[in-house]
Amino acid sequence: MLVKIDKGAAGDIGVEELVITRDTQRRYLVSSLIEEAITSSQLEGASTTHRVAKDMIKSGRAPRDLSERMILDNYAAMNLVREWVGQELTPGRVLELHSVVTDGTLKDPSGAGRLQEPSDDRVVVGDPTSDAILHVPPPAGQLPGRLEQMCDWANGSGGEGFVHPVIRSILLHLWLAYDHPFEDGNGRTARALFYWSMLSQGYWLTEFLSVSRILVHARSKYARAFLFTETDGLDATYFVLYQLSVICRAIDDLHEYMYRKTRDAQSTEALLHSGDLSYRQIAILTRALRHPDSEYTAKSHAASHRVSVESARLDLQDLVRRGLLTRRRIGRELAYRPVPDLEERIQSDRPRARR
Repeated sequence: MLVKIDKGAAGDIGVEELVITRDTQRRYLVSSLIEEAITSSQLEGASTTHRVAKDMIKSGRAPRDLSERMILDNYAAMNLVREWVGQELTPGRVLELHSVVTDGTLKDPSGAGRLQEPSDDRVVVGDPTSDAILHVPPPAGQLPGRLEQMCDWANGSGGEGFVHPVIRSILLHLWLAYDHPFEDGNGRTARALFYWSMLSQGYWLTEFLSVSRILVHARSKYARAFLFTETDGLDATYFVLYQLSVICRAIDDLHEYMYRKTRDAQSTEALLHSGDLSYRQIAILTRALRHPDSEYTAKSHAASHRVSVESARLDLQDLVRRGLLTRRRIGRELAYRPVPDLEERIQSDRPRARR
């Protein structure tokens, strides 16, 4: 599994042009960060639907309830750890990450970004169905020292010798979850630290993976991986093997998704060629499918195809009439850009012949 992850998530690996282009890469990245934010929150009890949560994040509206607040916090945390890639982990950063993860979600707001203290009612991990205690974390008095040790481990400065980078990332996840140093939000913080560690150690494709999406569909297996480690002399092999299998599945899912999207894009481009569009219109829509945030003007279209500005304007206006482009005025010029659901419109209603 480690070999598969090394080949599938790190180094200069071959992926489809669809993912490599800057515009589509940004869209996939935002989509995967949103997915991870949603499913990591669902593991902790958030109940908002994917559609509502995605609309909230993309529109920028304020969260309406605790579940939406958790998801928005998780999205902010995932973006925060991306900013830390390649930098050392410190206790201060762990506390900052936790404060972002739990912003506005704790019963006691003072618990955000604060380790539990000996005077606190120490959090334990229990079975919600039976109230049985499954895990008693280390005493609160040990937490500051253990946090220092954990950061040294994460940075590879703990003197333990070589540890495979993926194993290091997984054990960092386990370490914080085992210590359970915070009143709440320990799981979300641990999963965000896992992403930071993987990205910092060169596994760049991790940005496009949603590990929690798989975990949320197998919560009992995730919990058992912790429990087996806890009850077998802290043998982390159980947790490591389970997490490796989850990462491998996430890589497989991403590659299947890329293959499917590439196939769909090719099918869509074939539909364009089968209609009555001019070669210039096909060229602009083909580019728009790969660069959905691009804008065009009659002058730029005319320059690209060496036609008159009037011919270029007619091309663009016809695509607006067909519902494939939108237009807006910028100063004295009209700018044209693809509709958000361009691919779906082409697939569902192939361009009609002009009368």
